[in-house]
Amino acid sequence: MLRSIEKPRTGEYAPYAAMYVDLVPDDGRVLEHLAAQARRTESAFESASADRLLHPYAAGKWTPREILLHIVDDERIFSYRALRFARGDATELPGFEQDPYAAASGANARSVASLLDEYRAVRQSTLMLFQNLPAEAFDRAGVASGARVTVRALVYHITGHELHHLNVLRDRYAISAPE
Repeated sequence: MLRSIEKPRTGEYAPYAAMYVDLVPDDGRVLEHLAAQARRTESAFESASADRLLHPYAAGKWTPREILLHIVDDERIFSYRALRFARGDATELPGFEQDPYAAASGANARSVASLLDEYRAVRQSTLMLFQNLPAEAFDRAGVASGARVTVRALVYHITGHELHHLNVLRDRYAISAPE
């Protein structure tokens, strides 16, 4: 049984993050949603053709493999932020530029199996982190990318960020988990 985590309120995260936080149901079951998304993401990538996963939907856009590794990178970074703030570290954390990360990722040279193995490992680590934090840690906050954010908001960001990209994969690439 995964713990319940109250949805963050406006002011617990940067204004831009609302596009992600708003995608997550307000039922406290964010960790259950994160675990279920993993199954959807894995299924979508396992069912898509290898060729489809290597082509962006338009010039200058990422390939689905790059999107998957971007989800992993973002989850690692936001989980790290959560760990730091949950432990009371008040050091301001810098932002990161996603496009150089994607360009340097080497995602297109890797097998889908390799990408999914890394995705699963990071997801398991994320779930364990948030499942086992002391309850009071979720109210702790820090500054990342110039904005104040609570630990609670970070897990909602991670969950909503992946939902956003699952929607992009479905709408722009016609890649989704089989029904």
